[in-house]
Amino acid sequence: MRIWVLASGSSGNAAVVEAGGTCVLLDCGISCRQIVTRMAGFGLDAGRIDAVLLTHEHDDHVKGLEVFLRRHPVPVLATAGTLRGMTAPPAAIEPLVAGREVRVGALTVLPVPTSHDACEPVGFVLEGDGHRAGFVTDTGVVTELVAERLAGCRTLLLECNHDRDMLRVGPYPWPLKQRIASRTGHLSNEQSRGALERLVHSGLEAVVGMHLSQTNNDPALVERELGVVLAGSAVRLAVASQHRALEVGTGPGPNAG
Repeated sequence: MRIWVLASGSSGNAAVVEAGGTCVLLDCGISCRQIVTRMAGFGLDAGRIDAVLLTHEHDDHVKGLEVFLRRHPVPVLATAGTLRGMTAPPAAIEPLVAGREVRVGALTVLPVPTSHDACEPVGFVLEGDGHRAGFVTDTGVVTELVAERLAGCRTLLLECNHDRDMLRVGPYPWPLKQRIASRTGHLSNEQSRGALERLVHSGLEAVVGMHLSQTNNDPALVERELGVVLAGSAVRLAVASQHRALEVGTGPGPNAG
């Protein structure tokens, strides 16, 4: 399995997962041009995408979808709630139900319910080529169910949205700070560290900090927080960026492109 995080953050999100010749796009929150360009930076053709998986309907996860589908007409997999929440839901839809596995070519996809202020948000556990990867962002808490679903993943892509102190003293208005820190908001670095403490195991190979706020976080803080859990291990740690694509795989450590 190979994973490329094309963009991750408050302004737009998209990632590509490939296994066994099947290639899927996780969220489409950046422009089609950016997707094509960032994939090409890794020698990937956007025409290889077999399906789009959506976590939820917020703009930073779907705003590039309409144009992408016009140029690359592929099925879109999303929950019924996500479709209801979209202003212009696509026509070619395959419904997702949290907890119910689906097959997308060589990939097995398990939608996992998250805790976010969207209509029916999910994360994903993907399996293929003997590899299991967990992808969870946009959640205010890591529930017991989410932790159970992520158990045994060899790659974890886990939200590290904000540093609590930076959020507290930062420029956001108080209602927005409350929303971000709520149980239906976003994970702090400290919450992500706590989740990783529960999820670390001998087969874990790579951890990627995801969906960082450009205002309320810093990659160095994420590396420090998660590094406490991974200290002394061979687990590769990377932090995804809004502006720079990142390759994550089962071979040597993550590479930026």
